[in-house]
Amino acid sequence: MKFKHISGGITAVPGFLASGVHAGLKKEKLDMAVIYNPKQCSAAGVFTTNVVKAAPLLLTMDRLAKGYSHGVVVNAGNANACNGPNGMEDAKAMASAAAKELGIDEEQMLVSSTGVIGEPMPMDIVLPGVIKATKELSKDGGQAAAEAIMTTDLVLKESAVKLQLAGKTVTIGGLAKGSGMIHPNMATMLGFIATDAVIGPETLKKALKEVVDSTYNMITVDGDTSTNDSVVMLASGDAGNTSIEHGTEEYNVFLQGLTEVCTKLAQDIAKDGEGATTLLEVVVKNAPTIIDARKAAKAVVGSNLFKCAVYGRDANWGRILCAVGYSGAQFNPNEVDIYIGELQVAENGGALPFDEEKASAILGKDKVTVTVDLKTGDHSATAWGCDLTYKYVEINGSYRT
Repeated sequence: MKFKHISGGITAVPGFLASGVHAGLKKEKLDMAVIYNPKQCSAAGVFTTNVVKAAPLLLTMDRLAKGYSHGVVVNAGNANACNGPNGMEDAKAMASAAAKELGIDEEQMLVSSTGVIGEPMPMDIVLPGVIKATKELSKDGGQAAAEAIMTTDLVLKESAVKLQLAGKTVTIGGLAKGSGMIHPNMATMLGFIATDAVIGPETLKKALKEVVDSTYNMITVDGDTSTNDSVVMLASGDAGNTSIEHGTEEYNVFLQGLTEVCTKLAQDIAKDGEGATTLLEVVVKNAPTIIDARKAAKAVVGSNLFKCAVYGRDANWGRILCAVGYSGAQFNPNEVDIYIGELQVAENGGALPFDEEKASAILGKDKVTVTVDLKTGDHSATAWGCDLTYKYVEINGSYRT
């Protein structure tokens, strides 16, 4: 590997500024963020597959079609979703307010929102908050921005790496939010990634989509996909490397670094699942295709029955095999081996005698890895999720109140 992890998040990338402020959408916590680079950046995004899409997401999708942007303004506390024509006008007003303060074309400012669906945006609070956030932009503002986009999250989610490309140092950093309504095909999450690499919009889009498929699209908390899910990436080109082209060695190195950043953020989202006590990692190996491996891994990590078993520290491996069976993956049920941690609990699709107390102790750890060996090919995939607890119901039974 030609990269190393560094402290910080999005503002660990030279040239990028960020801020997080309290506008008033929440009672006390930070709720408005701006991420910005004075230089026009290559830009790309990946968005929810939900047919119902929030106004800020639709606006950002439209503006990203041009391939360039200076930054994004983000609010928590209100999703600005299902608000009719007013929703789009409010999203545009947020971008316009930020752009005016920064002296850039408003088409170069993106918008993202997260929070309650179906409530009008209180623009008398939002617009002053946007202006306040633009005035507090700094090279040390990444952590505040990460805090400002949190909803039911309990922890900040940041990640950054440095890597070498043809003798030039390139940095990739990002932040994310997500805790509930998390499911593959873009979970209910927001992610913002920055780099100083020289890379064109089309190549950036390919790299981001490839990494999203193996990271954010491999997490689940509760099987719900929302209206605002998006990952946006900006590349300033300040590193001065030779432009990264798809299929080259430099592209592969860049992809490794981007994967490291996004894997860390994806795992943080799964670990911070609403009410969760355990990070669940499911590794499916020796599948006939990567598609089969991903289908199987996502089915296991998304099984409510198995997630409840993990919470109860019950090594009910039959639920694992059952989930693989309905996943759509191609395999022979009579060849599957299953491990909980290092403890093998099933062989060739059948029961093995194992120490139930040891298995229960493994399931009680902060992180549990389940391995499913299909023994029908050479492809592997990993998915992440969490256990399903009473606390999850408590949180979502009173989300608006």
